[in-house]
Amino acid sequence: MSLPLSDHEKRKQISVRGLAGVENVSELKKNFNRHLHFTLVKDRNVATPRDYYFALAHTVRDHLVGRWIRTQQHYYEKDPKKICGGWQMEEADDWLRYGNPWEKARPEFTLPVHFYGRVEHTGQGAKWVDTQVVLAMPYDTPVPGYRNNVVNTMRLWSAKAPNDFNLKDFNVGGYIQAVLDRNLAENISRVLYPNDNFFEGKELRLKQEYFVVAATLQDIIRRFKSSKFGSRDPVRTNFDAFPDKVAIQLNDTHPSLAIPELMRILVDLERLDWDKAWEVTVKTCAYTNHTVLPEALERWPVHLLETLLPRHLQIIYEINQRFLNRVAAAFPGDVDRLRRMSLVEEGAVKRINMAHLCIAGSHAVNGVARIHSEILKKTIFKDFYELEPHKFQNKTNGITPRRWLVLCNPGLAEVIAERIGEEYISDLDQLRKLLSYVDDEAFIRDVAKVKQENKLKFSAYLEREYKVHINPNSLFDVQVKRIHEYKRQLLNCLHVITLYNRIKKEPNKFVVPRTVMIGGKAAPGYHMAKMVIKLITAIGDVVNHDPVVGDRLRVIFLENYRVSLAEKVIPAADLSEQISTAGTEASGTGNMKFMLNGALTIGTMDGANVEMAEEAGEENFFIFGMRVEDVERLDQRGYNAQEYYDRIPELRQIIEQLSSGFFSPKQPDLFKDIVNMLMHHDRFKVFADYEDYIKCQEKVSALYKNPREWTRMVIRNIATSGKFSSDRTITQYAREIWGVEPSRQRLPAPDEKI
Repeated sequence: MSLPLSDHEKRKQISVRGLAGVENVSELKKNFNRHLHFTLVKDRNVATPRDYYFALAHTVRDHLVGRWIRTQQHYYEKDPKKICGGWQMEEADDWLRYGNPWEKARPEFTLPVHFYGRVEHTGQGAKWVDTQVVLAMPYDTPVPGYRNNVVNTMRLWSAKAPNDFNLKDFNVGGYIQAVLDRNLAENISRVLYPNDNFFEGKELRLKQEYFVVAATLQDIIRRFKSSKFGSRDPVRTNFDAFPDKVAIQLNDTHPSLAIPELMRILVDLERLDWDKAWEVTVKTCAYTNHTVLPEALERWPVHLLETLLPRHLQIIYEINQRFLNRVAAAFPGDVDRLRRMSLVEEGAVKRINMAHLCIAGSHAVNGVARIHSEILKKTIFKDFYELEPHKFQNKTNGITPRRWLVLCNPGLAEVIAERIGEEYISDLDQLRKLLSYVDDEAFIRDVAKVKQENKLKFSAYLEREYKVHINPNSLFDVQVKRIHEYKRQLLNCLHVITLYNRIKKEPNKFVVPRTVMIGGKAAPGYHMAKMVIKLITAIGDVVNHDPVVGDRLRVIFLENYRVSLAEKVIPAADLSEQISTAGTEASGTGNMKFMLNGALTIGTMDGANVEMAEEAGEENFFIFGMRVEDVERLDQRGYNAQEYYDRIPELRQIIEQLSSGFFSPKQPDLFKDIVNMLMHHDRFKVFADYEDYIKCQEKVSALYKNPREWTRMVIRNIATSGKFSSDRTITQYAREIWGVEPSRQRLPAPDEKI
């Protein structure tokens, strides 16, 4: 019989450090039973676990609703993927099959979104006519703040066909076509990340981007015009104050159509003159860049925009002409600069450069780590920086400590709170107080104990889900992120094969046991990324079944990597792999989550790694490989993979194994595309960092043999991770881009008197 829980243990069960405060347990139980019976029409004899989840969700939502309504009133009053045979297989995730208890449909705010059609120029201005209409229905999800009674709104949009959609086809007997057309309209919000290798995928992706932008902007303008909570009657008709009340942050180029759409609304519908509309648009919009890779910057074909959004293309042409006039005035006679900075790219297929549109139409442009923001100014946006240097800023990314420590790692959160109190949860810089505990033997033991408990828990999960025995005392070496060549999962694979070959060569030599976990998804149309997943699983098939290796080395591909899996693996990780080629990773946020949860980092000086190493001290990081300047010099000299292949015997052995089918005996040439890329077309220079990476991994193993020193380094990393809170990031956006002062004001609860 289990022992009764202490008051302290009960409190930990009920409330994870205040994330889910419970004022009245008996009232919650009563509401839970009420929802089970009357909302779900079930009793405990027939209720399923899903029914219990929905009943609990409805109960919690009840708890939020009063705060949600009061928050919105306050704003108005104050006026402010699956693996099969080693291959990734995409499967539909029908996440709304059973409904979503957290969201509230708002059909009364449904809005029309227009596509196709043509433009008529009249005496009253341009008119976009003969369009196809798709309806956007909003669904609101409450987003509660931390201990402040604030509940904000996340609004998502669902595409619906109008009720009269092709009704004439029904009347003449074209039932099937009418139904197909209706499905086509509703596909806009049905498929996330369509494969845009094909024209149909490109068109759907562009439709999705405009659909969200058009619906959201209509909604923003409705709210701006109304001054009372819940009012739909326009009160404001002058747009001078619009930038003071509205901030639109363009998160990468995907919502870039907000710029021409806002111009269309202001010029065509609200009848502002062009210059005034442009002033309002630029003051309202700001652009965050998330990548320096040219192929990731959207460039939409003109012919597609001309068909789908003809009025927007005209507006973009006008924006471009006026923008290039400014460039020509600032740099007279520099024709090549005009070509480079144009929003319209000439070529076999004429395209619109959406990043250029974002910069031209925004008052601020930022990268997401200091090194990234500097690279933008020196490389892809150099011309724009020279024209308008005042626009360019940096906003280093951050993560929320509520989810990425308190919720996913309550053991560590508790150990920290016992030493420095709970205020660090909303002021992460307070973690620096832990530096005084680096030599505290009890704290070192507690941190190590929490990590081992997390590893045991995750080992049990892996054995249950992957049917592979894990040594929980092994070093948990984790790389989880999108599968992409620049993130260099292949470099990790080369290290794993190196370890395997060394064990086979000297089977009696002691090695620090490792469990290497690699997880992530490949874009549906990204062949090389899918080949990398197949390689990882193939290496695991060989290594994990070799009796000579035993449990000294295990390789696991974490299937269907997602937030809920991240919440399990990150607290259990010993080593965080952040090994992109210097100058290619914008920032990364997984690196910050691992640091906060007590994993040490092996990484290049890229993205936010640079600032993380700066905060913790380079001596508390495992840094290897080329710096940005080294990569630039190698580019100038010319990267030749053959040199490294000829000079490094262990590397040559690995490439021969891949070429000969050692890891794919039934299909010896399976990995020929990977070998060919590594030897002849590797933009990300995997071989150039191989030697230094292997040496650095040896330092990792050496330190892991000394648990006390390893944990002391872990404590230094946790203590210096405060800068990487999203609270700091959002505060900087608010003050330096949006022009608002962040507030820590606590709103009164619904049952409190105001």
